[in-house]
Amino acid sequence: MKKLLALVLALCAAVSLCACGSTSTPAATTAPAAGDAPAATEAPATEAKKNVKELKWGSVHPETQVVTQMMMKAIDEINANDAIHGVLMFRPLPKHLKADQNEICNRLDPKKDVDCMTDLSNAGVFEGRSDLGFAPCTPAACMEILDYYGIDCKGKNAVVIGRSLVVGKPAAMMLMGKNATVTVCHTKTVNTAEICRKADILVSAAGVLNSLTKDYVRPGQVVIDVSINWDENKPNARGGLGAIAGDAVYAEVEPIVEAITPVPGGVGSVTTSVLMKHVIEAAERV
Repeated sequence: MKKLLALVLALCAAVSLCACGSTSTPAATTAPAAGDAPAATEAPATEAKKNVKELKWGSVHPETQVVTQMMMKAIDEINANDAIHGVLMFRPLPKHLKADQNEICNRLDPKKDVDCMTDLSNAGVFEGRSDLGFAPCTPAACMEILDYYGIDCKGKNAVVIGRSLVVGKPAAMMLMGKNATVTVCHTKTVNTAEICRKADILVSAAGVLNSLTKDYVRPGQVVIDVSINWDENKPNARGGLGAIAGDAVYAEVEPIVEAITPVPGGVGSVTTSVLMKHVIEAAERV
């Protein structure tokens, strides 16, 4: 098992079956903040639109100079629309809305919050309660990969690189929920490489190209590379240079470890399926 292949086809098959069996077609909408959203943030919704025809998708694009009250009004309208079952809100918000980011995110109905934007959804992750909301799609995808390949976390040492609310912190809590002993490394951690070498399961969510080198790993480890970075020197499918890559220096890490997720084709693909799964579950809870 040198490479953890994405289970997107298996999850998409399950999602399609659920959608066909629903009494109504689940619908989702994307609500990007004013201004341009990062390509990595848009990817799950874009891929989901291509992969599953049973789901209906829409989007709300506020004007560049939208004010907080306008955002609140748009979210209120989405909350009240029974035809919309899931919402993916893109963060970070633009600078002029930063001061109100928590208020804006928490305006969203947690029942439609399919990517853990609200405080109640985050509380559900930290308390291990799925009834409070949905976990963030990306760390949930990491757990799906571990489950799919039968990787038992009980009693294992797990290290998460990164402490964001989007991936790092929830991934740590979800690994703890699987009875792993978890360490979180971040920019102020001393001897990160030494700590990572002691891990049985290593989740890299630093978002820094080539930051995970052979010095961070050892034989027998499972490495989940979450990040999406741009590598201007990586050959692409068109025969030129420039392609997405993870944190790992794949060519030197892959021969050492027991298993590693590729980028692209790893966590990102599963994240797309988890997003679709959450939308369908939200529709079924209505």
